[in-house]
Amino acid sequence: MFDRFSRSWELAKASAAVLRSDKELMLFPVISGLMTLVVLATFLLPVWALRVFSDGFNLFGAIVVFAFYFCQYAVILFCNCALVGAAMIRLDGGDPTLADGFNAAKARLPAILGYAAIAATVGLLLKRMKDDDNFLVRILGSGLGAAWTLATFLVVPVLVSQNVGPVDALKQSASLLKRTWGENAIGNVGIGMVFGFISLGIVLVGGLLAYLAAQVSLLLAIAVGVVFVIALLLLGVYQAALSGIYSAALYRYATQGEAPPAFRGMQLEHAFQPK
Repeated sequence: MFDRFSRSWELAKASAAVLRSDKELMLFPVISGLMTLVVLATFLLPVWALRVFSDGFNLFGAIVVFAFYFCQYAVILFCNCALVGAAMIRLDGGDPTLADGFNAAKARLPAILGYAAIAATVGLLLKRMKDDDNFLVRILGSGLGAAWTLATFLVVPVLVSQNVGPVDALKQSASLLKRTWGENAIGNVGIGMVFGFISLGIVLVGGLLAYLAAQVSLLLAIAVGVVFVIALLLLGVYQAALSGIYSAALYRYATQGEAPPAFRGMQLEHAFQPK
């Protein structure tokens, strides 16, 4: 387990180094965030105006929610595929552009839409379980959600790298989990925990400074709050980009058993030997 933790940490550091060398990769999460806000507004305003849920959760409401999930997943997956596609080029020593990433995603659009439908279905079911009145059902939903996150972590690099459909991509990702479960789990949890602690620190410091600023001026307190909100958003963008690069690197190791050029010299060449 220590070896897995060590490799995961080295992979994360190497991914961060790749991101520092190509900050343009952070534009993909920014575009993804903006597009998801557009999708949210597109659904939220008509749902509010038509009072879709005024009589409770009905069949039409379920269809609307599924359509929203599908569009959100499609946008996020498309941008993630663009990010990973560009990261793959960078890992091979190239210098990708935004167009390179989006072209890689467009080439796999049918598979992306197919997987978005699967993810929307699973996401809707998991949400219903987590919102259930039964405590055991909620616990089961949380556990299944965590398992789904791990099993599908490599779906995006599989979609980008292989000419397979959404179901086969899901199977491939689940199969690769058997070989990379330690690095997958540690990487997911580790990156999330690190950024979670940093976010908590920003919130605490921001709240304290905003409180102190409020003693001087309300406008100053608002300005301080805005600065720290922007800092949180930027941190989220960095985390999303880092996670995308990490998944691309993890996929390369899992399938090729050798270090990409960007990771050479880190003594990770034997991290994933084919079984």
